[in-house]
Amino acid sequence: MKQTRQQKIIQLIEEFDIDTQEELVSRLTEAGFKVTQATISRDIKELNLTKISRGKGKQKYVVHKNDDERLREKYIRIFKDGLVSVDTAQNILVIKTASGMAMAVAAALDAMHFREIVGSIAGDDTIMAALRSSEDALEVKSKINDMIKASF
Repeated sequence: MKQTRQQKIIQLIEEFDIDTQEELVSRLTEAGFKVTQATISRDIKELNLTKISRGKGKQKYVVHKNDDERLREKYIRIFKDGLVSVDTAQNILVIKTASGMAMAVAAALDAMHFREIVGSIAGDDTIMAALRSSEDALEVKSKINDMIKASF
C-alpha cells in the first residue's frame, strides 16, 4: 500500500503544481487513498521531495535529484550530443563522435564506471575502449545504445 501511495504522490506532483501537504492529502483522498497529514509528511521525507519556486511567490513539490542522478543525466547528454556510432572489434569498443567531442565523450564514459571497461583512449573524433572480453564489448555497446534511446 505504501509503495502504491508513494507512486501516486510522484504522479500527482508531476501532473499538478502541488504546494502544500493539505493539497496533497486532498488529491490522494480523491484518488481513493485514506491518508493523514502525518503520513504524507513521512512520505515526503522518504521520497526526498523538495519545493521549488514556480514564480509569483508560489512553490510546488518536486522529486529532489541527488548529485549522482544529475551527473548521470549530464553524461547521457554528452553522449547524445557527441555520439555518431558505436561498434566493436573483438574486445575493443570503437566509438565515433562528432569532430572534437571524443575527449568529452571518453571522460563521460570513464565517469560512468562500466566494470567491463579496462581503459580508453580518445583522439579527435574516435574513442577506443579496451574491454575484458568480446562479450563485454557487445554488452557495453548494447548498454550505451539503450541509454541513448532511453534519453529521447
